[in-house]
Amino acid sequence: MTRSALIIACMVTVTLLTIVLSTITGPSGFGLVLTNPGSAEIIWGIRFPRVLAAFFIGAGLAVAGAAMQSLFKNPMADPYILGTSSGGALGASIAIVFLGGLFVPLFAWAGAVLAILVVWAIAGRRGVISVESLLLTGIAVSFFFSAIVSFLIAIAGENVHQILFWLMGGFWNASYQDAALSGVLLITAGLILFLMGRDLNALSLGEETAAHLGIDASRARWIVLGGSTLLVGGAVSVAGSIGFIGLVTPHVVRMLLGPDNRVVIPACILAGGILLVISDTITRTFFSDLPVGIITAFIGAPFFIWLVYQRESAA
Repeated sequence: MTRSALIIACMVTVTLLTIVLSTITGPSGFGLVLTNPGSAEIIWGIRFPRVLAAFFIGAGLAVAGAAMQSLFKNPMADPYILGTSSGGALGASIAIVFLGGLFVPLFAWAGAVLAILVVWAIAGRRGVISVESLLLTGIAVSFFFSAIVSFLIAIAGENVHQILFWLMGGFWNASYQDAALSGVLLITAGLILFLMGRDLNALSLGEETAAHLGIDASRARWIVLGGSTLLVGGAVSVAGSIGFIGLVTPHVVRMLLGPDNRVVIPACILAGGILLVISDTITRTFFSDLPVGIITAFIGAPFFIWLVYQRESAA
């Protein structure tokens, strides 16, 4: 067995253990399913769909982050780099302020998709889309949408807390339907990005290199952005904006397995899911269900600072 295969096999084992232990762990006690027959509703009706949703969304964010970092040739890139997070936040905020909670997932997904369409339309207005124009346009659109969200927070009145909690991300109301949606998007878009692994490897070396290998950079970029948008749009519609999973996880995987996206993307599915499930379990067990985005920031920010320090030391 090769080193990569052994590491992935270990990750599969850790994934299964994490799902099981997180399902039977919570503020009501550890191992309820073994000690109290009356806890079945807690285990299967509340915890298990929440764990599944967290795993699928963490996996999706990690895969999208890996694809974005390769596409933009930028280790600082994350799934939200083109404004999908701020677009989702705008859609959710509009729903909360004007329509009510039932419309939040739909509007959040629509806002995330709208953001990427606006970025693509502006960056490609001359018929040629470069990575630099996509990146700069994404930053501008993100700031603009964030400004509108700030305005909505200012006029939200009694709904302001709901908006703020959504912005920090969480799985308070996760259901089997949410888990199923996230799982379907992960399988669909994840497979697309996995099949684009060779193209991403070439694009990470530059568009000239990709062209010499017979890769249509524009077509590949469109497919990668489309797959990533599906994953991120689904994530923000279910759980809000959760940071650092898509930024840190690909770095960890590449440290263990190297840069080949044909290996990195499947491994990110496991690593991202593990990290978000553990983070969510910590929030609901020890911190009265804080937004999980707070925990991922506490874990991710110091680790990413360490990564930057290691990179500078090696330079």
